Amino acid sequence: MYRIWIVEDEPKIAGAIAAHLEKYGYEPHIARDFRNLKRELADVRPHVVLLDIRLPFYDGYYWCRQFRTETNAPIIFISARSGETDQVMALDNGGDDYLVKPFSLDVMLAKVKSQIRRAYGSYSPAAAPPDILVVAGLSLDRNRFDVSFRDRSVRLSKTEFLLLEELARNAGKPIDRVALLERIWDDAASVDDNTLTVNIARIRRKLEQLGAPHALETVRGFGYRLAIPADAEAGVP
Repeated sequence: MYRIWIVEDEPKIAGAIAAHLEKYGYEPHIARDFRNLKRELADVRPHVVLLDIRLPFYDGYYWCRQFRTETNAPIIFISARSGETDQVMALDNGGDDYLVKPFSLDVMLAKVKSQIRRAYGSYSPAAAPPDILVVAGLSLDRNRFDVSFRDRSVRLSKTEFLLLEELARNAGKPIDRVALLERIWDDAASVDDNTLTVNIARIRRKLEQLGAPHALETVRGFGYRLAIPADAEAGVP
């Protein structure tokens, strides 16, 4: 799931943007500490930034320059300033696009999608952000140990995530139980075989919560396989 960081000090505007993004399957984060936005950037690790120009303490131009020392994520300026000079300054200071207030939430969404396609999608060498693995309609976030399907997400334990990630990397192919034990646990010989069974059961329950109850298949007498449905939605939202 793509994380969108909303650096906007007007709560109503930030809330409306966040609600619209969440409705369409994105993970919005609203900036909280306008004195320490660079630190917050490191915590959120956004895929796209929506950045207002008029902010407390320092303006958006300053923060854009600061962000560019840490990330290449697309930055879309949002501002009531409609002058050509302001838009040129935004681009010169590291911005990728500019949106004039008041704006349509659908136009904002289209600009976010466009930047995601350019940076991570069909217009980019990479099919997804480096910390996101998208397989069989599932999105696995390696930083947060989250798995998402359509508009839902759940948190996995580290072991559950590593198991699901291993199956996802070999989607459609069965992996035997011994191989899974050896790949996930450092000392597989000392791990009870039931431990694998329990973790697989937990993953299944969480996939059921997401609406993907048949994603993880048991291959009788062998191991497990992550199924690839014909209608897997693995593209950009």
